[in-house]
Amino acid sequence: MSSGQIDERPGSAGALGALGGPGGHVGAPRQMDLFDTHAHLHVPDFADDVDAVLARARGAGVRGILTIGTDVETSRAAIAIASREPDVWAAVGIHPHDAAAADAATLAEIERLIASPRVVAVGEIGLDYFRDLSPRDAHTRCFEALLDVARRAGKPVLVHCRDAHADVLATLAAARVGEIGGIMHCFSGDAGIARRCLDLGLTISIAGPVTYPNARALPDVVRLVPADRLVVETDAPYLPPQPYRGKRNEPAYVAITATRVADLRGERLEDLAPVMAANARRLFRLG
Repeated sequence: MSSGQIDERPGSAGALGALGGPGGHVGAPRQMDLFDTHAHLHVPDFADDVDAVLARARGAGVRGILTIGTDVETSRAAIAIASREPDVWAAVGIHPHDAAAADAATLAEIERLIASPRVVAVGEIGLDYFRDLSPRDAHTRCFEALLDVARRAGKPVLVHCRDAHADVLATLAAARVGEIGGIMHCFSGDAGIARRCLDLGLTISIAGPVTYPNARALPDVVRLVPADRLVVETDAPYLPPQPYRGKRNEPAYVAITATRVADLRGERLEDLAPVMAANARRLFRLG
């Protein structure tokens, strides 16, 4: 077991064993500094225990969380949580699934919400050709409009891409996304796509799927991306890492993903985690 791995033996004191499920707790090293760059703390899954969820995250060494809106209502809810938690910030946007309902009034309200002091990014925005819950032309119009909104606001973007890499990358290139910065959320492409994202000036975010036994392309991506262009996320309550598949994901579990990333890179988690957290803070202009 390398220094970047977690001891998964039953009863071990490693991070996987220490988490112990929703009632567990992670005893993080004092120097640990993790940043969950993508969570949805405002969804009903966390309605009854968000304070406990945040306590577990802090115990796991998570020093910052970005909670992400996907429409006007959830963007307002994200801001509400960020406004009462000093280590939580918000992003506001329209998910591609909701793009068909994004009229001029909706976009104007998102632009107004961006001015909130706790909003540090525009997202979740992008294209999703897997579910196709909105017409593709509506996807594109909404994506382009919100990229324009982000540019006017001077805020980075959080990009959702599923089965749409060619169109997402073309749209981002046309929008000169590198001038404002952004994250490819829950990266799902291969090394070639990762190189194109890096060329556009984007940061790559790795989520729970990197821990899955069938993760074939992601290990190569993790090794390819320079440390200063890499972040991690949970996408909580979705996409839990391998030990918790089928259960609710939560920000504390970003420690599991970060550990796997460090192991794949042959680095110590204690060394890589603060670099990735610093990348997030720099992108979100958190000082």
